[in-house]
Amino acid sequence: MRFIDRVEEMKRLDRLARSKEGGLAVIWGRRRIGKTRLLLEWTTKHHGAYFVADESSAAVQRKYLALALADRLPGFADVDYPDWRSLFHRLAKEAKQSGWRGPFVIDELPYLVASSPELPSVLQGFIDREIKNTKFLLALCGSSQRMMQGAVLAPNAPLYGRAHELFKLQPIPIAYMGDALQVKKARDVIEAYSVWGGIPRYWELVSRCEGDLYESICDLVLEPMAPLQEEPNRLLLEETPSAMVLRPILDAIGLGAHRLSKIAARIEKPATSLSRCMQQLQDLDLIYREVPYGKSAKESKKALYKIKDPFVRFWFEVVAPKRSQLAYANQREMIRYLKNSLPHLFSITWEELCRSSFPANAKKMGSSCTEAGRYWQGQGHEWDFVSLTEEKRELLLGEAKWTTNRPTKDWIEREIHTLRAKGIPPIPRPENLKVHYVLFVPEKPSRLKLPPDVWVMDAQDVIGC
Repeated sequence: MRFIDRVEEMKRLDRLARSKEGGLAVIWGRRRIGKTRLLLEWTTKHHGAYFVADESSAAVQRKYLALALADRLPGFADVDYPDWRSLFHRLAKEAKQSGWRGPFVIDELPYLVASSPELPSVLQGFIDREIKNTKFLLALCGSSQRMMQGAVLAPNAPLYGRAHELFKLQPIPIAYMGDALQVKKARDVIEAYSVWGGIPRYWELVSRCEGDLYESICDLVLEPMAPLQEEPNRLLLEETPSAMVLRPILDAIGLGAHRLSKIAARIEKPATSLSRCMQQLQDLDLIYREVPYGKSAKESKKALYKIKDPFVRFWFEVVAPKRSQLAYANQREMIRYLKNSLPHLFSITWEELCRSSFPANAKKMGSSCTEAGRYWQGQGHEWDFVSLTEEKRELLLGEAKWTTNRPTKDWIEREIHTLRAKGIPPIPRPENLKVHYVLFVPEKPSRLKLPPDVWVMDAQDVIGC
């Protein structure tokens, strides 16, 4: 699949490469997010060198790294380096003599640190002294966010504060998906995103499939030898150290336990023992913590934990509960099960996408709102999203409805009437607010006439933002 998006990330890396001073770039993010592809594109563009670490011994890793540098510094691998300090000292000397400034990318840095705990301190000396003298350009990258935290990101880490460019790579926005996967209808893009999310590796696999969404899921996930059948386990196992002990929490959330007390009951652990585990899963971008709009983030009694990544959510909510039955099902039976199970997932993802796109959509309508959130309270009414404008003069209330058929004008009028009848959620707000009502539907009728205080947006509006 061709290289897509990453415009801002590449712009930042290119700016660093053009700098006459050299420097350090640090990129991190979850696995399959496209870090390696971004860095390879950048390295090729600027005639650099690239090295990816593995779980071998320190001596072997030094040899592999020297071989990677030999493409730019002939003869660099002819020497066996007894330690990392001597290797990087030689790199600085050879780079200065040859006039080669890099960039040199070290990918999967956590693997090197695991076998050589002294390496971050060695790199600290290299960056503080050699890079300044040689104007060299070094980039460090890693998937294990806990290890990257210990080596680079934490305030007490040896490399803390030394990066000239430092960013976490995020999933690709849904706006790129239709073109990447040759999906034309906005509704179909939403459905595909509900399963594959914004992970480039999954998009690449899907782009090779010839069938529709359901057939692709069978080929890539449900078949016994499918490449993504064990994907969630791999994501956890490939963390350094392994995060496999967190798997039961994801199972519990996938089975419908969203409050901490219910998660604890499901996995038979005290709720007080789970706070660190929940934070680790949030750090890995696998779950997120949700509190009602307008409430403090510290309101633990109201907090809900949801699976954040669309594919991981699909796997734990749809695949995991039926793995035994799916193991011996034929494709027709698999597809029938998917068609019954996925609409609920489409609805969840649709609601999240509507909330995240709403500030940009509101701006198009002449309103400047802050981020939108969901509001609920006990057995009372729920609002899919609530938002106050930046000036706090307007309150925006909305619902996201995922429907199988194209909504009619009468249906939309009834939904707007229901939304109005809910009133206003009990959130902190100034008096005399102007209220706007917003309804998100996959497709809206043509020539729809609406009152001035009502907006209706569809999948094309959501994807475009």
